[in-house]
Formats: sequence, C-alpha cells, structure tokens
Amino acid sequence: MTFGTLQGPAKGVWFHGYVILDIYSRYVVGHTVEAAESAARAEELIREAIDRNGIVPHTVHADRGTSMTSKQVSQMLLDLGVTRSHSRPRVSNDNPFSESQFRTTKYQPDYPERFGSLTHAREWMEAFVSHYNHVHRHSGIGYHTPASVHFGTAELVREQRAATLITAYEQHPERFNRRPAPPKIPQQAWINDPARRREPQQHSS
Repeated sequence: MTFGTLQGPAKGVWFHGYVILDIYSRYVVGHTVEAAESAARAEELIREAIDRNGIVPHTVHADRGTSMTSKQVSQMLLDLGVTRSHSRPRVSNDNPFSESQFRTTKYQPDYPERFGSLTHAREWMEAFVSHYNHVHRHSGIGYHTPASVHFGTAELVREQRAATLITAYEQHPERFNRRPAPPKIPQQAWINDPARRREPQQHSS
C-alpha cells in the first residue's frame, strides 16, 4: 500500500491518495483520495479491498506514513493474520512497485498541475486506475495489462501472441534476427528478495 499527495486548488492545499497494489500483477485492488490522512480510512480501504477480492493477503507492505503505522491499522492486520512490512527509513527504493505506479500516475499527459476540488481528484483517479488496470501494458509483466495477469488470462494472451509471431516469422524470416517469442511473465515478485540480500559465503583455503 502506498500513499501520495496531490496538489489541490490553492498553494498549501493537498489531497491524499491511497493505493493498494498487488505487486505480482501490478493490479490496483483498492484506491481512494481523501482530504486528510486518516488511519480510519486506511483501515476501511484495506477491509473493502479484502471483501471485494475475497482474499486475505499474506503480507501488506507500506510506507511509514502515520496512517499505516497507526495502532488501528496494525491491530486490524494482526487480527486478520496479515504480516506487516514497512519501508526502511530513508530507503527510497524499498517499495519500488508502488513508487513506479505512483510515478506512472504523475506522468500521465492529462495529470493536472492542480486539482480543482476533492471531487475532481477522485474522478480523475478513478478514470486513471481503470485505464491502468485494463488498458496500460506493463513492461514488468511481459506487456500485459495488470487485469489480465491478475485474473489469469495473460498466459492465453501470450500463447496467441506466440502464434502470431510464429506465423510472421514463417512468412518473412528475413525480417527477424532470430525466431521471435513474446516476453515471459514473471513467476514471482519480491520486495527485498531474500535471495538477493543473502551474504555470499566465504570459503577458507
């Protein structure tokens, strides 16, 4: 879960965006924009996402905002048996999937310099999330949409792409350096992969 600020209609006015992201599929499973950061709203959003998707996640990773480190949210996750994970202080890449998603949000061509109202911010975010989930093709998941990976249709789409590429190769092999294949879909997604953090073993001679 990530938290970001959006500029409001006047200097010093900010709205607060919450996004719950499935890091494997990059699918946004829950989001909201609020006038102020709120532990109660963060708890409610997490519960809504769980009820809507019918799945209790193993782990929720979040930044160290006051809402996500609050006793209210912590106790709710504990009651649900969900492991809590937080970005380390002053480590900017500890939540790379959410950081990437929020960066994609702010680099949209129609992203406003300022939002005219809370309603404006919510409507824009709703439209963006729909596009991001169902239209945007993400390089990190083999150029599929998050929805396709999340709901299990990506492998079929990949097979169809492979068939199209094979046909193109057989008809015009001179156009290719090698037999083409669509990108693979990653089988795992990690925040701070323990295999990469493992210290290399030292061998004595």
